[in-house]
Amino acid sequence: MKNRTIAPPIIDAVDFHLELKPCQKHILDNGVEVYAIHAGSQEVMTVEWVFFAGNSYEEKNLVAAAANFLLKNGTTSRSAFQINEHFEYYGSYLNRACYNETSTLTLHCLSKHIAELLPAVQELITDSTLPEEELAVYKQNMKQKLSVNLKKSDFVAGRLMDTYLYGEEHPYGRFSRHKDFDALNREELVAFYEKYYKKGKCIIFTAGNLPDDLPRLLNQYFGSLPLSKPSFSEIPSISFAPSSKKGESIRITNDPGASQGAIRIGRPFPNRHHPDFQQVQVLNNLFGGFFGSRLMTNIREDKGYTYGIYSYLQNHIERSSWIISTEAGKEVCEATIKEVYHEMRRLRETPVKEEELLLVRNYMMGTLLGDLDGPFHLLARWKNIILNNLDENYFYNTIHVIKTVSPKELQALAEKYLRPDEFYELVVV
Repeated sequence: MKNRTIAPPIIDAVDFHLELKPCQKHILDNGVEVYAIHAGSQEVMTVEWVFFAGNSYEEKNLVAAAANFLLKNGTTSRSAFQINEHFEYYGSYLNRACYNETSTLTLHCLSKHIAELLPAVQELITDSTLPEEELAVYKQNMKQKLSVNLKKSDFVAGRLMDTYLYGEEHPYGRFSRHKDFDALNREELVAFYEKYYKKGKCIIFTAGNLPDDLPRLLNQYFGSLPLSKPSFSEIPSISFAPSSKKGESIRITNDPGASQGAIRIGRPFPNRHHPDFQQVQVLNNLFGGFFGSRLMTNIREDKGYTYGIYSYLQNHIERSSWIISTEAGKEVCEATIKEVYHEMRRLRETPVKEEELLLVRNYMMGTLLGDLDGPFHLLARWKNIILNNLDENYFYNTIHVIKTVSPKELQALAEKYLRPDEFYELVVV
């Protein structure tokens, strides 16, 4: 019998042995790949159709996002109301989203109803009409939303920083204007839909308590469609045109009466295939990636300049960037920036102590552990691997780097990347 008066030993997360549950792969008759995670005790599941139909494929701004949004807003046999009513009747939810390279249709439902819901999704992919009246409502709503957002300094700072980093004509840096919504017309959206959805390139991801006949159902409803497997080499290559303002102090007044300023400090950075990327993720967490980071300890806890400050690597496929983001009282914005550069200098000049590095290692291992909790988190981890053209070795190499990267290696990376003259510095008040 165990002695309950003796506490069990505490094991650091860095000592855990983590394994990524394998992802089952099926191939439909048309070559479309299906990646499946069968796990979980609850009778729920998700299916996500990922189309290579993001902003990178459009010839005119906002066409990709508008076409994606209107997929759910009418077919030749059903109105938008009837479509939504059908999914709600079965207690399900169908969402859509558009990103830079990809766009998605995501179905969340009870496992027992999947056979009734897949035909409706097939209908949207093959028979959406993108009605003119629905487009008019979409344009009106989006312009109103944009008008509200443009009054927010944080929103303005975010999109300006993307433009500085990538160029206004690149999908990563392009932003919306009222005139762009006015310029949308149904004919362009239909042409985009025909090319990139009805005859598009697609990957299907599914997770949850999956029915045994799911591969057959997916093949029945999607295996005969004129869809095909995407190739990463076919992603449009659009040249980057970063701003010449690198190293300058850019100050913009968006709202003269505002009490806070939105701060963005950012630099270009390679994508996940670069040999420094995984080690820099450790450095980033040490610098500003979680609540116990140096930026948070200094600028929030010690100085009280902000409620929160974070740094992060953007989740882009072709190229990333390293961003520091916060909002602070406008009278302390300059002091906040000074402290950011102070923390950069400390990382360049002094190796991190093992005790602090162990905290970061445990935090990152704990985050990975959370990502392996349940089928939907597992699917998100696999999606990130597959859509960045990686394999499962990337996951295990990440663990190896977290456990073994040394203070000297992190200092060398700080000397290489954390140099103020390589960053764009922006404050929008």
